[in-house]
Amino acid sequence: MQTNSSIKHPLASLSNVVAGCLLLTPLLGISADQPAKTPPAKSVAATAGSTQGTPNPEVARWEKEFPAIASGRWTGARTADGQPDISGHWSNTIANHNNFTDPQGGIPHDPNPNRLAKGPRNERAPSRVSDPADGQLPLRPWALEKVKEFQIGFHDPKKPEYIEPLARCAPGGVPKTFTWHGFEISQYPGYVLFQFNSGTRIIHLDNKPHLPDNIKLWNGDSRGHWEGNTLVVDVSNHNGKALFGRSGEFVSENAKIQERYIFDKDNKRFNYVATFDDPEVYTRPFTVTIPAKRWTAADKTNGWQFEATIANHPQGKVFLDREERICTENNGGFGLGARR
Repeated sequence: MQTNSSIKHPLASLSNVVAGCLLLTPLLGISADQPAKTPPAKSVAATAGSTQGTPNPEVARWEKEFPAIASGRWTGARTADGQPDISGHWSNTIANHNNFTDPQGGIPHDPNPNRLAKGPRNERAPSRVSDPADGQLPLRPWALEKVKEFQIGFHDPKKPEYIEPLARCAPGGVPKTFTWHGFEISQYPGYVLFQFNSGTRIIHLDNKPHLPDNIKLWNGDSRGHWEGNTLVVDVSNHNGKALFGRSGEFVSENAKIQERYIFDKDNKRFNYVATFDDPEVYTRPFTVTIPAKRWTAADKTNGWQFEATIANHPQGKVFLDREERICTENNGGFGLGARR
């Protein structure tokens, strides 16, 4: 177990899962299975990271390191309404949602030792917590105990709160949606649409106020604007039920998150750098960094990071169709106990 790495949210009953979709058709499908600072620059190493938790052996290997990307001027293509054109298919590059602070370390307390990472911690990808510098979450004592309880109960769930929300087809929440399968970004005048395997998010760019405080959503309510190559988003109105992953981290309904999606000059990668402020659960604000890369028709679909279907157009154009994944409740791969 990661002593300081886990947090468990007081998961309420999930029987009434509400996606809280605002517009458009939700792709609510699931398959089994430093404030304003970026992490220190590291060379890209698409090396032999663990592919555990991925259903296809051809899934690209996870990175152990990734480059820092600085905020700055956007030099690439733009959409008709002037946004930097970042539409396309993306996925995170270091691991799935098994373990938040040791991304390639396996699910905490997994009873099957063959599923746990081998070797020293410094040979795996860094913690997604980039501030504090120790990579651990600054949990309040009560929240740390909740996380520890979840990490044990997850493998033999005798209470509803030990079941990972994805097992009930719930949307992933922030930030888990960026670590669970690949996702598609689409852009329209006045907003950006994220299409995940576990719900959708609409980032409003039109200066609309946040929703009333009494409206709570799995993926929160997002209001954003562009600063050069960086999409800056304020997220509020959480329902307090989502988890960061199978290691049990969470935020309360009153959490405030500022996200910065920092795109590189080639539009091939971005770093998600988000500062979380939630005094109810944490003793101080903390920063999360998740690297992502773009997938195109030149890549081979692999059933996890890149799930689009490549369709040929009569005029010779190639289209990438993202199909809705149908979620089935009680899907064991999501968290109904470890498979022994």
